[in-house]
Amino acid sequence: MTDLERRIDQGTGREPADIVLKGGRFFDLVTGELVASDIAICGETIIGTVENYEGREVIDITGKIVVPGFIDTHLHIESSLVTPHEFDRCVLPYGVTTVICDPHEIANVLGTEGIQFFLDSAEQTIMDIRVQLSSCVPATHLETSGADLPIERLLPFRHHPKVIGLAEFMNFPGVIYKDPICMAKLEAFQDGHIDGHSPLLSGRDLNGYLSARIRTDHECTTAAEAMEKIRKGMHILVREGSVSKDLHALMPILTERLSPFLALCTDDRNPLDIAEQGHLDYLIREAIRNGVEPIAVYRAASISAARAFGLRDRGLVAPGWRADLVVVDSLENCKAEIVFAAGRRVTDDLFATRKPVAPVGLDSVKARLVKAADFGVPVAEGETPVIGVMPGKIITEHRRYRLPTSGNQTAVDLENDIIKVAVIERHGKNGNHANGFVQGFGLKKGAIASTVGHDSHNICVVGVSEEDMAAAANRLGEIKGGFVVVEDGKVTGEIPLPVAGLMSLEPYECVRDTLHDLRKAAYALGTTLEEPFLQVAFLPLPVIPHLKISDKGMVDVDKFCLIG
Repeated sequence: MTDLERRIDQGTGREPADIVLKGGRFFDLVTGELVASDIAICGETIIGTVENYEGREVIDITGKIVVPGFIDTHLHIESSLVTPHEFDRCVLPYGVTTVICDPHEIANVLGTEGIQFFLDSAEQTIMDIRVQLSSCVPATHLETSGADLPIERLLPFRHHPKVIGLAEFMNFPGVIYKDPICMAKLEAFQDGHIDGHSPLLSGRDLNGYLSARIRTDHECTTAAEAMEKIRKGMHILVREGSVSKDLHALMPILTERLSPFLALCTDDRNPLDIAEQGHLDYLIREAIRNGVEPIAVYRAASISAARAFGLRDRGLVAPGWRADLVVVDSLENCKAEIVFAAGRRVTDDLFATRKPVAPVGLDSVKARLVKAADFGVPVAEGETPVIGVMPGKIITEHRRYRLPTSGNQTAVDLENDIIKVAVIERHGKNGNHANGFVQGFGLKKGAIASTVGHDSHNICVVGVSEEDMAAAANRLGEIKGGFVVVEDGKVTGEIPLPVAGLMSLEPYECVRDTLHDLRKAAYALGTTLEEPFLQVAFLPLPVIPHLKISDKGMVDVDKFCLIG
């Protein structure tokens, strides 16, 4: 008997269902009603609701509510600091049954080898990991990346069953001004999904960008920005990650009327925040707590997300739909008590059925050794550009200050919370090293360094002491990448991330616990930022306004050029 025939027989009741959930209610995202009903499952498919069923396995869910599995519509698994296998084990129990990832970070370090690693992993995970092909490797000409992915290197992956389309097109100036490399990638995906990335873009420039058939955007930071993009046909992905926190600003658009054009995403979220707050379940709880109608946010978390990315088989609790289901205690609390992924109950035994995938990029940190003198900034006339960090945002301000001097060197200004920042090329290509200043970390001493430095993932280090900055940067080479905290010449906290300098080989529980100790070490330096490490990681991101730094120098993002 075929799977189709089995589904029909079980749906009609001629045969008992494989699994029946009894005694609960399901959230009907069409009507907004809570419907008392059995839910019958055959294989990976729901085959019965609003009827009574017999089952080979019956699970009592009395008093519980069943909702569709959650879909994270845009994230970088690398930013969880664990491999796809560990991300699967970490996040799936929170009810996230599908994620749409852009392996942009590992692709910028390793190129096609990194993309293949993610596709191989996606074929083994219990969670359905879908991949968008990284569109901007390198992201810009303003930094040194570890790889280069022209369209010719992406096309072999185009029809892989786990590939949805082209990932976030960050180089929006390249679209607007018809850069030939951008045009070649866009042309190749005109009949597929193209993910957007257009912070603060509006007016005719936005129209031109959207005319390239770019359909989604996760970079809206105000309701007004989101509304313009929705009116112009974009599907808005409401983001709440470890650094970029836009949920509260976008709650005014999270309405029942607009929910068909909204989805949820995390972009970048680490295991410590997941352990302390949750994943998409946290966004749902927080939205409802602040007055958002449950139907609006649950739609955004499932059916609206599925439709935006062409996943036509999931997003509702209804016959014929994929059995990605979350049994929660209540709509408001959204605590996942039982999770089904394609009809399989999520347990430790289920995770044990996965085949391992060999790690890649274990020797990707090839930076030269540095010394304290390398972090000097000669005195210049007039004001000095300073990167202004805004907590909870990856957008930074372009500030200017007259900084104190020491001899012929420009010095830090702790009274105004201005310290040094440097980016060191780590792919073994040119040995570039650029220095600048940043405001907003709150550091009073020491240094923090990272090989996670979006998007090209060179070494980024911030600090008060040049000696500590050098010690932190050099330590990263010894541990093959990661995060390091140094105080008075001593390493007070570190986490090795040897997989491309981005991900740990350890279980997510170990990463979570180490991150807790790492935060303590950073807080001891005086930082006032809730998530200082990912904030460091976004300082070299020259596609996000307004002032950034790369291995080539300070970058005026608005003018899309290096500051002389």
